[in-house]
Amino acid sequence: MMNLILGGLGGQELLVIGMIILVLFGGKKIPELMRGLGQGIKEFNKAKSSIETEVKDGMKELDK
Repeated sequence: MMNLILGGLGGQELLVIGMIILVLFGGKKIPELMRGLGQGIKEFNKAKSSIETEVKDGMKELDK
């Protein structure tokens, strides 16, 4: 899955991208950005789980 997202980037490319992010946002902003990214992923997974539960419940009701 991660390979699809990164498109087969190597170590040097990831290092360059990391350095660019560090220069653009500075060292103090990166933890804040990562925290926000983590919260966004958590919310996405919670919404996905909720939708899956609703679909499964709907399928069970249709089977009855």
